[in-house]
Amino acid sequence: MVRSRVLVVAAHRIFAESLAAALAAEPDVDVSAAGSGPAALRCLERAVAEGRRYDVLLVDADLGGRLPGGRAAVPVQVANEEGLVDGISLVAGVRAAHPAVRFVVLAARHDPRGAALALQAGACGWVAKDCSLSRLLNVIRGVLRDETHLPPALLTGVLRELTAARKHRTESERLVESLTPREREVLRCMVAGLGRKAVAERLFLSPHTVRTHMQNVLGKLGVHSTLAAVALARRAGVGPADLGPTGQIMPEATSSA
Repeated sequence: MVRSRVLVVAAHRIFAESLAAALAAEPDVDVSAAGSGPAALRCLERAVAEGRRYDVLLVDADLGGRLPGGRAAVPVQVANEEGLVDGISLVAGVRAAHPAVRFVVLAARHDPRGAALALQAGACGWVAKDCSLSRLLNVIRGVLRDETHLPPALLTGVLRELTAARKHRTESERLVESLTPREREVLRCMVAGLGRKAVAERLFLSPHTVRTHMQNVLGKLGVHSTLAAVALARRAGVGPADLGPTGQIMPEATSSA
């Protein structure tokens, strides 16, 4: 019998271990538990090193606390000062590094926006925490067959959220396309969190010139702050600038995201 390897990731250790214990009673499930995003990443790294990769991650939607607006904002490679990584960011980051892993998000409430964000990040399922064990096992086995599982009550709301997100993304892409190549470089630096002085040093420009470029970027994107520009850039699929070993901006990679 082929046993599926499952990792339960939840901030409440008792919940994670209790769920893991219940799943471990199944003959076709090999399960472990992690109490945080960083702990889950360590489990994944250890599993890869041992040649025993995980098949499914069950991730708490509220892992690391709820972010403003339900947005994923913490890169999985860098935990914040409290060592926290939010659930949606964990899904997105691990999905990029381990595309074969399937993700099911465990939620305490009906949240169409959260479910839509989870699907966009790469999750295959969104399940209530208080669902039956048989229901959860059906979802786990289903996502391993490349099925997508959502509660019927959420379908309409999730479709509405995904449609709206696609519309906003298209509008954001159009605005970003209006930027000059230099302004796009500056925008990528802004997404990377670089300030005006750091941008000037890395692009070999004067701070005054960088300020002008930043003002032009804000104007063309129709926003009034760097934070708003970065949010719009993210929606359009613009990633952060990649810094080379000398701190120089590397050429922008072509993305189909």
